[in-house]
Amino acid sequence: MDETIQIVDNTISKGEQLHHVVVNAGKIVAMQSDLQLRKSVNESDLINADGQAVVWASKILGKPLQERVAGIDLMVNLVELAYKKNYKVFFFGAKEEVVKTVVDKYTNQYSSSIIAGYRNGYFNKNEEQNIARDISNSGANILFVAISSPTKENFLYENKELLNKVNFVMGVGGSFDVVAGKVKRAPVWMQNYGLEWFYRFAQEPKRMWKRYLVGNSKFISLVLKEKLRK
Repeated sequence: MDETIQIVDNTISKGEQLHHVVVNAGKIVAMQSDLQLRKSVNESDLINADGQAVVWASKILGKPLQERVAGIDLMVNLVELAYKKNYKVFFFGAKEEVVKTVVDKYTNQYSSSIIAGYRNGYFNKNEEQNIARDISNSGANILFVAISSPTKENFLYENKELLNKVNFVMGVGGSFDVVAGKVKRAPVWMQNYGLEWFYRFAQEPKRMWKRYLVGNSKFISLVLKEKLRK
């Protein structure tokens, strides 16, 4: 986490651009069949392991990662960094009332000076380029995109040139819902034991059962196949 924050800070201070993405078990499974998503992820500048399962898999496969860097934790730390370094943040995604609640919360916690702008995550494909231009012209140093996969990864990849005025861009999935208090996050001990997925599943079983139970089984299969291939 500390290394990632330092890289982001250096990127902004130098006026460069960094395209960031996180991966978890479900996304890695999806990348096996979704070639556009695979391209969007693999051609990013910085990739963090958002899921504890990915960290465990890295150790099993002999290329251990230091730790999990959860997207929501990184987002929270970078908002604080923005306040300390006078950076500006654009919040893009989720429902209107959710993203506005996030902006209001951070405005009250820090200052309105860190807010470059915000927009909900509902749009048509033909609106993407105009949205990207508006974000790029907002004066934002940091862009958080709270939209589900693979839409957020593909949006950031396909509009990278239009977003070239923004120093750091990353997808944060459902993080806005957590910050806004719409979704509860798992206790720290569950996060440490890699059970955050189960906590989320227990909250929304009908919507999450396929994503987690089927997806996690496929991920385990992929790791075992890779281990046996070595």
